[in-house]
Amino acid sequence: PLIKEGDDIGLILIECLETHGIFLQDSDVIVIAETIISKAEGNIVDLRDMKPSSHALELSEKTGKDPRLCELILREAVEIVRVGNGPIIAETKQGIVCASCGIDHSNVTGDKDHVVLLPENPDRSAAEIREKILKATGKDVSVIINDTQGRPLRAGAVGTAIGLSGLIPIWVRAGESDLYGYVLEASPIAIADELASAASILHGQSDEGIPIVIIRGARYLRGEGSAAELQRDREKDLFR
Repeated sequence: PLIKEGDDIGLILIECLETHGIFLQDSDVIVIAETIISKAEGNIVDLRDMKPSSHALELSEKTGKDPRLCELILREAVEIVRVGNGPIIAETKQGIVCASCGIDHSNVTGDKDHVVLLPENPDRSAAEIREKILKATGKDVSVIINDTQGRPLRAGAVGTAIGLSGLIPIWVRAGESDLYGYVLEASPIAIADELASAASILHGQSDEGIPIVIIRGARYLRGEGSAAELQRDREKDLFR
């Protein structure tokens, strides 16, 4: 179904599984596109309600973006990191560094004036859905909230875990041996991002209509992590 404000994503997921005869297993990874989380939580803004400030007008002049969108970006940002001829890279209230604070026009309402914000607390959203699944099915799954983002020095966008529950987001392989017996010294794998990116192939970016993907059989570490662990510490960030 098309998601609207007030919908219970966990309940809808469980009903869809029952309808299609799909049975979850412990350690399945449920990857959910952030757009439906935000729509269900009511994080949709009408740009016609935005009154651009002088700062927003300056950003609009530099980037060519709608000044109303620039105003919304400023409201959602705790820091403007970079401004170019087009992109505005900012740190969001959730601590995510991304373009335009993750504000998106696609798959919202079908008109150019409505945009969707990132979920207010993606980790919390993931935990709530995971808990509902556990209560309804008895299966202890992991949940990832997925957003498509660009990357420094690389063209194109990939799926990124902005919220999660039930897994450790970074799998540190240091101390393990490779095929030839070499002991790894520093091999942290952003496993949550890799799972999110894999799911994005099925999510799609246009009219695929597949906002939820189940990954089964993946190797990862169970535990209570946070997507915040995937953000590089400021003192180690060479691009800020």
